[in-house]
Amino acid sequence: MIENILNELHPLEIKLLKENITSADKETCISSENQGPANWLQLKQLIEITPQVKTTVHLTELGKKYLAGTPEKKVIDCIKERHSIKITDIDFLDAEEKKDAIKFLKSYDIIEIQAGGILVLNESTNLEKIEALQNLIKDADKSILFDEVDELKKSLVNERYKERGKTRNIFDLTKETTYLIKLTEEGKKVWEVVQKKDFSTDEITQLTPEMLKDGSWRTKHFREFSFDIKPRRILIGRPHPYAEFINEVRAKLVSMGFCETRGGIVETEFWNLDALYMPQSHPARDVHGVYFLKSPAYAKTIKEEEKFINNVSKVHKNGGETGSKGWGYEFDSQQTKRLILRSQGTVMSARALAEHPDPPGKYFTIARCFRPDAVDSTHAPDFLQLDGIVVSESINFRGLLGLLKLFASELACAKEVKFTPSYFPFTEPSASLYAKHPTLGWVELGGAGIFRPEVTAPLGVKVPVIAWGLGLDRMAMMALKINDIRDFFSRDLETMRYVNT
Repeated sequence: MIENILNELHPLEIKLLKENITSADKETCISSENQGPANWLQLKQLIEITPQVKTTVHLTELGKKYLAGTPEKKVIDCIKERHSIKITDIDFLDAEEKKDAIKFLKSYDIIEIQAGGILVLNESTNLEKIEALQNLIKDADKSILFDEVDELKKSLVNERYKERGKTRNIFDLTKETTYLIKLTEEGKKVWEVVQKKDFSTDEITQLTPEMLKDGSWRTKHFREFSFDIKPRRILIGRPHPYAEFINEVRAKLVSMGFCETRGGIVETEFWNLDALYMPQSHPARDVHGVYFLKSPAYAKTIKEEEKFINNVSKVHKNGGETGSKGWGYEFDSQQTKRLILRSQGTVMSARALAEHPDPPGKYFTIARCFRPDAVDSTHAPDFLQLDGIVVSESINFRGLLGLLKLFASELACAKEVKFTPSYFPFTEPSASLYAKHPTLGWVELGGAGIFRPEVTAPLGVKVPVIAWGLGLDRMAMMALKINDIRDFFSRDLETMRYVNT
């Protein structure tokens, strides 16, 4: 058994056992240069490895400047000599040093700032921190180990070390990893044999044509290989599965003749709600339905909105020229300019209609939306929504259902789908699309319908328009076989690395 292990040892493993380990019973410290051979020996269960991190404290250039005395110490010495000093009289420090020193001394209640900007020492002043800081600077000039200093000095290092990203820090930390290795019981047996055996004979790892011609391979010593040892894991980069899914959805819709539209995540209530025939008293407009911007709270007058606001306000009030009775209230022209985070992708459909009212037209958008929803396996406060419209004289509700079924099977890879009647203020008739998730059961993918005349007429559209708004996150859950929407934003790379794409 030991002979088989010896035949499988790499020359670097033999060198580590023979030259670095001097005792079978003691732990040996090795540098990171020998980590590779040590890992191989650990895979063979010949050694155990314990990593150790050593943190060294040394001075920055600013720290070296303070070897003769820190700004804090200079201020204290001046106060001791004069009993008090005005902040404006501290001319022996530059502005940054003065600011740092006063902040440090005040935070530890070493000084008191009296009226007129006069600094005096507190009666119960403990100068231990000032002295500790000065001594720490002197010690760090020759480099010291962080773990070997007392708790007070550790706290001082943590306040003023370079890795925190501040330009005025005086300490820098260097981390070095070493490894303690210890032989296992099997490793001790192998180690004893390695110490006695002569490995001076060259070991051959490859059979060459020259060896076959001259027959020298008969006298060579070939290293044996073990096919039971797992090779080093190689991790390659790849796009995020959700990003790949979104790109595939975009490519498929474009190939079907749809044109993509895009817009900002900040919208006015006009486009997000009013233009979609949602009354200004609708529950979706309160704090539980949308996110409001704090500053600026309202948009300035936007020219492209002005030509539609009048038409939309009439429809809300009495139906305008659509034949509808409207909602029967006085439209608030100021509220319509209120800024919110986009709560639905349908806002882009309304904008697309305003820009392209004439048929035919096929548009889609992949919009990031925001709603204050409770987080669970199928809900999140921010999500992606796949919205789209088809503008055509011949389009109808049956065509909409067929298109939704195609989206469910081709984009979400759903095996079973169903439709239920639904209600939305901006479509009539309306339907909701459901797909059967293998684990979660029936999951709502979104809603759809034919835009009401109250939506299309004020925007100058005179033909039928079918529209849909589907949850892209949920469609991805179906396609990628994910059971929780939160997994798409997980930091666990192992989980995302093996998502089926």
